[in-house]
Amino acid sequence: MINCHKKGGFQIQIRILILLLLLGVCVWIYYPVPPQNDTLIVELRQAADQGKAEAQLRLGVMYRFGEGVPENYVQAAEWYQKAADQGNAEAQRRLGSMHYFGEGMPQSYAQAAEWYLKAAEQGDAEAQMRLGVMYYYGQGMPQNYVQAAEWYQKAADQGNAEAQMRLGFMHHDGLGMPQNYAQAAEWYQKAADQGKAEAQSRLGFMHQEGHGMPQSYAQAAEWFQKAANQGNAEAQFF
Repeated sequence: MINCHKKGGFQIQIRILILLLLLGVCVWIYYPVPPQNDTLIVELRQAADQGKAEAQLRLGVMYRFGEGVPENYVQAAEWYQKAADQGNAEAQRRLGSMHYFGEGMPQSYAQAAEWYLKAAEQGDAEAQMRLGVMYYYGQGMPQNYVQAAEWYQKAADQGNAEAQMRLGFMHHDGLGMPQNYAQAAEWYQKAADQGKAEAQSRLGFMHQEGHGMPQSYAQAAEWFQKAANQGNAEAQFF
C-alpha cells in the first residue's frame, strides 16, 4: 500500500509539472519577451526623425533586409531617400540599387544612374563599379566603353574585386582601350587574390594560353581548381 501511495504521489507530481510547463508555454505565447532591439529601433527612429542621415540610412537597411522589422521595400526606399538627399553616399548608392531593381518603386535605370553617379562622385567604390556596369551595357544612358572603363578603374583602384575583374576583361578584349593581355592578367590577378571565382577562372585561362605571361599549365590548373572549388562552372569544365 505504501508503495502504491508513493507511486500515485509521483504521478501527481509529474502531472502538475506538465501542467506548469504548458502554462508557461501559454504565457510565453500571449506575453512574449520584447525583442532586445526594440529600444534600438525606437532610438534610431527618433534620430532619423530629427534628420540624422546615418540613422535614416540604418533604418533603410533594416527595412530592406527585414532586420528587426518586417521587410518593407517602400519604407526602405523612403529612408534611403531622406539620407541620400542629405548627401549620404551609401544611401545614394543603395537608393540607386532600389531604382535599378525596381524594389519599392517602378524600375528606372535613369534614376539608378543618377543616384549611382552622386555616390560615385563621392568616392563610393561600389557605386563606381555599378555605374561602370551601366555604361558598359547602356542601361539608362548610351553605351560607352570608355566611360565604363574609367569608372571600373576608379573602383578597382580602391580594391573593388568586381571592378578589378571587369577592368581586366576590358583590357583583355580591348574595349574602351587598346587590347593589353599583360594589363588584363594584372587586374585578374588582383581580383583572383581576393577570391573572385570568375577572375580566378579567367586567370587560369590566361596561364593556359600564355596571354600576357609565359604559358603554364600548372598555374592554369591551380587557378581553375580555386575557381572550381567555389562552384565556377567554366573552371569545372577545364
